[in-house]
Amino acid sequence: YRMEWQPDEQGLQQVLQLLKDSQSPDTATQRTLQKLEQLNQFPDFNNYLIFVLTSLKSEDEPTRSLSGLILKNNVKAHYQNFPPNVADFIKRECLNNIGDPSPLIRATIGILITTIASKGELQTWPELLPQLCNLLNSEDYNTCEGSFGALQKICEDSSELLDSDALNRPLNIMIPKFLQFFKHCSPKIRSHAIACVNQFIIGRAQALMDNIDTFIESLFALAGDEDSEVRKNVCRALVMLLEVRIDRLIPHMHSIIQYMLQRTQDPDENVALEACEFWLTLAEQPICKEALSGHLVQLIPILVNGMKYSEIDIILLKGDVEEDETIPDSEQDIKPRFHKSRTVTLQHEGGEGEEGEDIDEDEDDDDDTLSDWNLRKCSAAALDVLANVFREELLPHLLPLLKGLLFHPDWVIKESGILVLGAIAEGCMQGMVPYLPELIPHLIQCLCDKKALVRSIACWTLSRYAHWVVSQPPDAHLKPLMTELLKRILDGNKRVQEAACSAFATLEEEACTELVPYLSFILDTLVFAFGKYQHKNLLILYDAIGTLADSVGHHLNQPEYIQKLMPPLIAKWNELKDEDKDLFPLLECLSSVATALQSGFLPYCEPVYQRCVTLVQKTLAQAMMYSQQPDQYEAPDKDFMIVALDLLSGLAEGLGGHVDTLVARSNIMTLLFQCMQDTMPEVRQSSFALLGDLTKACFPHVKPCIAEFMPILGTNLNPEFISVCNNATWAIGEICMQMAITIGRLGYVCPQEVAPMLPQFIRPWCTSLRNIRDNEEKDSAFRGICIMIGVNPGGVVQDFIFFCDAVASWVNPKDDLRDMFYKILHGFKEQVGEENWQQFSEQFPPLLKERLAACYGV
Repeated sequence: YRMEWQPDEQGLQQVLQLLKDSQSPDTATQRTLQKLEQLNQFPDFNNYLIFVLTSLKSEDEPTRSLSGLILKNNVKAHYQNFPPNVADFIKRECLNNIGDPSPLIRATIGILITTIASKGELQTWPELLPQLCNLLNSEDYNTCEGSFGALQKICEDSSELLDSDALNRPLNIMIPKFLQFFKHCSPKIRSHAIACVNQFIIGRAQALMDNIDTFIESLFALAGDEDSEVRKNVCRALVMLLEVRIDRLIPHMHSIIQYMLQRTQDPDENVALEACEFWLTLAEQPICKEALSGHLVQLIPILVNGMKYSEIDIILLKGDVEEDETIPDSEQDIKPRFHKSRTVTLQHEGGEGEEGEDIDEDEDDDDDTLSDWNLRKCSAAALDVLANVFREELLPHLLPLLKGLLFHPDWVIKESGILVLGAIAEGCMQGMVPYLPELIPHLIQCLCDKKALVRSIACWTLSRYAHWVVSQPPDAHLKPLMTELLKRILDGNKRVQEAACSAFATLEEEACTELVPYLSFILDTLVFAFGKYQHKNLLILYDAIGTLADSVGHHLNQPEYIQKLMPPLIAKWNELKDEDKDLFPLLECLSSVATALQSGFLPYCEPVYQRCVTLVQKTLAQAMMYSQQPDQYEAPDKDFMIVALDLLSGLAEGLGGHVDTLVARSNIMTLLFQCMQDTMPEVRQSSFALLGDLTKACFPHVKPCIAEFMPILGTNLNPEFISVCNNATWAIGEICMQMAITIGRLGYVCPQEVAPMLPQFIRPWCTSLRNIRDNEEKDSAFRGICIMIGVNPGGVVQDFIFFCDAVASWVNPKDDLRDMFYKILHGFKEQVGEENWQQFSEQFPPLLKERLAACYGV
């Protein structure tokens, strides 16, 4: 056994100095961390770090712990380059010191152990698990606790690996061992033991399934534990068992529910939150109704009580600050947003939103402290799902409570009542209808409450009843609601602005063209908000404007509206740089506006079009550089390209033929060819949507590329990527339609040359064109076909039924075209004779027979 490694005193002092510097606020911390990083070139630098962590007991704990955390980062980054003797020294030191008297140092060593284990996937450190499990038997509390802490982290990080053959199934020994410690005298150790076993519930580890009854009995034995961490882990275990082994819980369901009712009121909010998850999970189980109906009378008041803001919430939310609109947002408040790629939906299928709207009452809360899941949100979510399970049966337990809450003098209680009303909106809508005529005016009044948090929740709850509001005569509730919501959009409080903007977007979706009479008033407000909003709410404002455009469509195309709306949007557009992510919501908004304004967008289209093409080009160039030299360049954010493609689609859809000159003067078709082959499905999805829109708007520019594009479209007909597949299918359809129209027009101009080929294309031609509505293009194409049939009547004999079907697809052909059809149909009938015609028309579907008889008398 060789000599233990010893540090060099000077080197040790240097490392300690750097560790000290990086903790002091006044030195340039970045510089220090860089120096520490540079020391990695000395092979035994990491020995110094482990030495400070485990052996230098004279140092203060923060410095020792920091040394361990820097070592952990080195392990993450360079472990494969550690010399074997260094790696062994570190492993040995960790296991020898897992019982350090300091909880902070024990925890740091535990993190280090699990980082090394995850690097070598445990296989290269076979003695680790047996040694940690042995150390659990130590008489010394610190050693036992430290080992359990490390085991818990390993179980969290590597639960799947532990339950595989790769390691010779260690869980067969570990799980029974953990279960013994459920009775340990130390609450910290009981808590570790449960937490370790809990890691294996969702994956249904075999060793746990073999001991499931012992596990459940041991949990019940801990039901009354005085330690809150233990109670929390017991609740968490029961919630997960409800998902994976409900069969084992059903015999005890009554007492489990009684226990969870108690725990949901636990004085420790973390325990209450874990317990509250139980109701959310139970609501998804088929047995929910049967199991819970007898307990609603207890459960509903508990959930409602949990929906109040806690005192700490109110402090963190600055509930007493009424006006904060002049305070700029801090950048970390702004959550990253995800752009939803364009999916082609056929207009007439009533393009309802596909995604079910989830309740999430303050979807992205400001403060990180609160945006996290908490008892209030969990209680509200549980009430929402239970309302969907029990529907009207919930109301007898709720209505008596609601009256007291909604009119309560204490604003915190009143606020929770408004949240309750919003949470049940979806599930109990039918039962609530009789009360809405008096409740909605009360809620509209709450929009003027002096407390900002009451105003903001009233916005949300009203948006949950928007559907009902819109179904009533507009003067009853829509007009007062809209008037008040628009005032709230200009509220002095940022949280209220945000809630009002989101609620207004929901109202827009429900009301659609009902809003047209108020457009001037709405636009004045939204445009005024532009000058008033801080960063975060501006992003929501774009959404409200885009939704307005989607909802009222071409009614927005009025000079006075365009004059109000476009200048501020274009000003923002000019202000933002190409690298700024704020472009995403702005581009999405402009896409909706361009589609709605149609020709009204013409004065603005050129710069917008140019910039979108530039964004696509820049992103493709950066992706190319990255793929060639990943160490030199960063991967691009492809969302820039996706959003730009979608806005180009909006332009093509809105401007139609007017995009022709823009497309002619740009290299968009070349770029599109690259985008269609991108590795990222969303990029392909958006590029196929654009291809389809360009095919409709300016086919001559698409036509030369078809030979190259078609094979790419074909390879994307993979239903695994359903949206990509849909858009590719749609683009193929649009191209086929245009080709058919082109053939028809060609025949109109030079029938002698094209008519001989009739037998080759008449059938697919007819099936393509039967699906489009009457329009000029269809008219010119059919004239061409009729002329060609005149030149080569024999060419359609084989497929005449398809021609009949295509003719029947016309609703109102022009008179002279109708005559052409009439002549061809009757000519064919005379040619084959009455008897043959009878036989022939027997094959017609009944609908086709009726139409031809009614319109053309055949």
